[in-house]
Amino acid sequence: MKETNAIGIKPSRGKYSEGTFAHRDIALEFASWISPEVKLYIIKEFQRLKIQESEQLEWNGKRLLTKLNYLIHTDAVKEYLVAIELSNQQKSYVYANEADLLNVALFGKTAKEWRDENPDKDGNIRDYANTIELAILSNLEYLNSMLIAQKIDQSERLILLNKEANREKELFNKNNVKSIKRLEKE
Repeated sequence: MKETNAIGIKPSRGKYSEGTFAHRDIALEFASWISPEVKLYIIKEFQRLKIQESEQLEWNGKRLLTKLNYLIHTDAVKEYLVAIELSNQQKSYVYANEADLLNVALFGKTAKEWRDENPDKDGNIRDYANTIELAILSNLEYLNSMLIAQKIDQSERLILLNKEANREKELFNKNNVKSIKRLEKE
């Protein structure tokens, strides 16, 4: 507006004018100046959104850890278990089978079994894992890649992976409960 040198405000005059319009930031500031209730609502909503954002970042960080080791795991599956002559569908089955091996070793069930038990939940079993479980899963992915490279049979790998998962669960729960809970809050 030339008269007021205002940016973000658009006044209109006349009998059939639509009123004065402002950018939403300006409108919210004006509303919070007029009403303490609006100001309090804006502050509370901002705080809620920041908490939600930090929780999402925390979850993404936890999942990133397992995704990095997942690359090591899938590379071992590709190199040692997937035959070149398999179809893409057959190759997908091999990868899924190895992922389920880890699920059974850690959670005691396959992805399908978890989905059948939790039809109301989106995502997969790993999306609902806690920090300790994700750390153990990451370790199991690496260990399984080493066992695959050593050409150890899947049934034997399951036993070894399950023993390691249980050992790590016991270790984390016995010795580091307080420090892990503190890390989960950070």
